[in-house]
Amino acid sequence: MDGPSGTGKSTVAQALAVRLGLRYLDTGAMYRAVTLAALRAGLDPRDAVGVGRVVEATTVELSTDPHDLWVLLDGERVDRQIRSDAVTAAVSPVSAVPRVRQRLVEQQRMLIGAGEIVVEGRDIATVVAPDAPLKVFLTASQDARARRRARQDGPAATRDIAATAAALQRRDSYDSGRQLSPLRAADDAVRVDTTLLSIDEVVQRLVDIARSRGIREPAAVPHPADSQRR
Repeated sequence: MDGPSGTGKSTVAQALAVRLGLRYLDTGAMYRAVTLAALRAGLDPRDAVGVGRVVEATTVELSTDPHDLWVLLDGERVDRQIRSDAVTAAVSPVSAVPRVRQRLVEQQRMLIGAGEIVVEGRDIATVVAPDAPLKVFLTASQDARARRRARQDGPAATRDIAATAAALQRRDSYDSGRQLSPLRAADDAVRVDTTLLSIDEVVQRLVDIARSRGIREPAAVPHPADSQRR
């Protein structure tokens, strides 16, 4: 599942994994963890050589259990730190560093393994897993995306939607314009515009598509008392 910020991608992907009984991989969290490491090292996010050294020396681990998500940076849990404003502002240039993408894509493919996982990011269907049985690209209007991101960022951002929209536009331009693994929809991706849809509606639409492709929800687990009821 790919798409720009504010389309509901992370929330939808996690909820879809739960519905389908699959694992879940947030690749953006991996790039954010490396970005945090680069900032802690005092590096300019555009310093490709320095950032490349950091990713080589850094260990990023994360959960693929959609019910229990966590991110470790060199053994330290950094779930909250990687969502800071500083990391958000720096993650696009760090993600564009070729060595960062090469190393993390290798890790992502190892985590994906034989499949049975919902993976979300910006180059999943085009680079990381081009043979995926279902590729999804989420979109939404610029205004809807800005308002969603502002709600996530808190009251200050909500009061300045224009600034949030401008920040999203800058990140979109950076991610879609980078030479390596740019943000774009795969030719065979299912496009879903989430502007007027609730999270539940988006998830249900994708569940229906998954069913049509032979990806089924897990069978209901019988209640322990069911046999007595019968």
